[in-house]
Amino acid sequence: MTAMAPTRNETDLSFLLDHTSHVLRTRIAAALGEIGLTARMHCVLVHALEEERTQIQLAELGDMDKTTMVVTVDALEKAGLAVRRPSSTDRRARIISVTAEGAEAAGRSQQIVDGVHREALGSLPTNEREVLVRALNLLATGHLAAPAEGDRPARRARERAN
Repeated sequence: MTAMAPTRNETDLSFLLDHTSHVLRTRIAAALGEIGLTARMHCVLVHALEEERTQIQLAELGDMDKTTMVVTVDALEKAGLAVRRPSSTDRRARIISVTAEGAEAAGRSQQIVDGVHREALGSLPTNEREVLVRALNLLATGHLAAPAEGDRPARRARERAN
């Protein structure tokens, strides 16, 4: 005998957010792949251009573990897009400096990411697009701003390293 599944009384917000986020990430990955970058490489380049940041700071901003960050920066260095240099304030830390070629790549990759976002939002009627963005911003800065603490924390989804 099979038990009856419980009745769902609310919209499955987890599925909607997870699914759309996953598909958006795959579209960004495919588009960035056309210029030889990954989403992580894009993230590091853009954040390293904003201000002087250590490898650890950039890893935190990009939600990358130490190993993934090292692999990402290795790939950026190999491509001539960034270099590691010692920090002037902490001899143990490494600053990620973006080369001129890396700055150009960051500009192109930002245009690509903006385009993917524009296409996704453009698929909605204008009035609904504005409501969605406003509502997601309210959730991200309000009720869902910080993860819940617990004995079994949920793992944050990560992209596969390229």
